[in-house]
Amino acid sequence: MRGWYNTLDSLARFTPLKLKKAAPSRWFVYAVRCRDGSIYTGITTDLGRRIKTHNAGKGGAYTRSRKPVRLVFREAQSTRSSALKREAEIKGWSRAEKTRKLLKGRSGRSPAGTAR
Repeated sequence: MRGWYNTLDSLARFTPLKLKKAAPSRWFVYAVRCRDGSIYTGITTDLGRRIKTHNAGKGGAYTRSRKPVRLVFREAQSTRSSALKREAEIKGWSRAEKTRKLLKGRSGRSPAGTAR
């Protein structure tokens, strides 16, 4: 004999699952110059929102006390994974390399404000 709990159990199996939001199709690696001249590198899907967040003091802890920040480099990536890898590569550079490659646009990639 099937009890009411078995009926509920079978209904639960056919309840549609909530779908996750589609992953953004574009990720950006970005670098900002802080008020003290230091360079902060990160990733985001929305550059405008992220820069506003940094300047509102709600972005990364590093930039919180160094605002305002100014976008100096951006680079589109197709996946979050590739963006994280590129960010790690950039963070491994010395300050001199970051200045030369990111701020002067000599990395073979697009500095902020130029089309790729």
